[in-house]
Amino acid sequence: MMELLQKGGPLMWLILAASITAMGVFAERLVFLHRASIHTGDFLRGLANLLKAKNFAEAIQECAATSGPVPRVLHAILLKHGARRAELREIAQEAGQLEVPRLEQNLALLGTIAYATPLIGLLGTILGLLTAFQQITAHGGYSTAVEISGGVYESLLTSAAALTVAIPAFVGHSYLTARVNDVIHDIERASIELLELLDTSAAPTDAQ
Repeated sequence: MMELLQKGGPLMWLILAASITAMGVFAERLVFLHRASIHTGDFLRGLANLLKAKNFAEAIQECAATSGPVPRVLHAILLKHGARRAELREIAQEAGQLEVPRLEQNLALLGTIAYATPLIGLLGTILGLLTAFQQITAHGGYSTAVEISGGVYESLLTSAAALTVAIPAFVGHSYLTARVNDVIHDIERASIELLELLDTSAAPTDAQ
């Protein structure tokens, strides 16, 4: 490993740092999104049973005791369960918007690594070829293959290392983005269904 880093030139250290950062971000976001995901359908069915029984306090407590963005948004709605539908919809939107930055945290960094690392590799390729041409120029155009191979090897090694980092980073960014979209969809779905449940639970009271 150290030999490759040395032969690849100074940019190899930058590519290595990008690789470590990308792996750290991906692992942290993967764990976070795993913890943020719940079985939304089962959770809503449990809340529906509580709301049908007019047990709002226990429903609020259930949301507060469950971690994740979906329970937090539903908790914000249930705290104002007696408000009008329009107001509850605004509360759901505001609570959902607060969860989005948490879900997308560091995804931009991972995306930047995915897109910028190939450019670093390209820069390393150019620098390596410049080194090779300098060798040719220094010897009046009569350099041997051994003398110019160092620069060519550096250029190819830097490009290969950059792509080795960029491709997994791009795939990881796409996967995490899809997971975030799934959670956001769960938030929207749960909010709509909870508003419907509150309307249903309030209907008998209004009739009286």
